[in-house]
Amino acid sequence: MCSDEMEIVEYRQYCPPGVQRVIASGTSAWIGEVDESTVLKYPLTPGGDRSRLELEYEILCKVGKHPRIIGFKHLSADGLYLERATNGTLHSFILSNHTTIFSQQRLAWCRDVAEAVAHVHSRRVIHCDIQPTNLLLDENLCLKLSDFQGNYLSETGEIILEGGSAEPCRFFCPRIDPFHADVKTDLFALGCTIYFIMMGHCVFPDIVDGEEGWHDRVRSRFENAEFPQDFHACSAITAKCWELKYMSAIEVLRDIEEVEMKV
Repeated sequence: MCSDEMEIVEYRQYCPPGVQRVIASGTSAWIGEVDESTVLKYPLTPGGDRSRLELEYEILCKVGKHPRIIGFKHLSADGLYLERATNGTLHSFILSNHTTIFSQQRLAWCRDVAEAVAHVHSRRVIHCDIQPTNLLLDENLCLKLSDFQGNYLSETGEIILEGGSAEPCRFFCPRIDPFHADVKTDLFALGCTIYFIMMGHCVFPDIVDGEEGWHDRVRSRFENAEFPQDFHACSAITAKCWELKYMSAIEVLRDIEEVEMKV
């Protein structure tokens, strides 16, 4: 084993005091189990960069407490202590249980995520990474939006806190400046997320992740407005998200509630 491989193994084995085991990881942090109700999000390397965790804590403070937002506890020298969602990510749960999930539950999750986004936007936060892996499920299968490393805006729209997050390509709204984010780019990603919830798979399942040119093919379809045509209870809503016809998440939420009343 080379020295770099040994170093990676050492980092994977590293857990701050109080962490029982690693349960997930991201591009900049590990998620460690502390107890049944708490996790610790901490840098990938011991003593590593904490700037993104510090920014996430600041944005969570701006967002505040809300039933559809993952609970934050405190920031320490070790990392960021957060509420534990015992049923993991919505992405994994749907993929594992797709055939047994009733339409009423799917619509409830669509409502939950729209409610979360509406609240976040009301606090002048652009999430910048709305997707099923950032939606967590608690013990009652209620949805919680997580991973707040997006942007916090002033009352006039200037960026005060910038996290640098961006959606993966199957949730990414085409735009001239790929680093630009606003309410409508979040709502585009929300539409892709609602599609996943209703269909049980991401947009364009005929394009396989990792195959040659897959990223460019997904991007090309979005850029040319070749949106999915699958019919589901929220297909009119997802179409409006992709066509940038919604002005706010509140409008999306109201349309989902109307669909629920008819089911």
